[in-house]
Amino acid sequence: MKKVFYKILSVLMAFVVMLTTMSFTVDMHYCGDSLVDFSFFTKAESCGMEKAQPVKCENPAMSKKSCCSDQKIVKEGSDDLKTSFTKLTFEQQTFVATFFYTYINLFEGLDENIVPFKDYSPPFIERDVQILYETYLI
Repeated sequence: MKKVFYKILSVLMAFVVMLTTMSFTVDMHYCGDSLVDFSFFTKAESCGMEKAQPVKCENPAMSKKSCCSDQKIVKEGSDDLKTSFTKLTFEQQTFVATFFYTYINLFEGLDENIVPFKDYSPPFIERDVQILYETYLI
């Protein structure tokens, strides 16, 4: 079960890395307020209303606007996967120094193996009660 969990987790992490580094474009074509077509990676097809012959007006200020619109969403991917740690801020330097100092001091003084009850003898057991009553602690 543990191996299956690790495999699933590694595949999910690979997808996360792939999706964060990949760039893609979503192109959408609207006619009025309704979405007519959308496309990943390519240009969305139009509804054909742009090809209709515009009505010629004598007054150019009164020309009608097209009811169609295109919308493009671009998501740029990241090319830099490695973060360089060549320059550390003062706060980061303080954290690293404090971490190493406390980590090293955790194990200071553990070379001595102090047994507080080594001078005392164990109690005399007249009979083993657990075996006598067949009650065992699990």
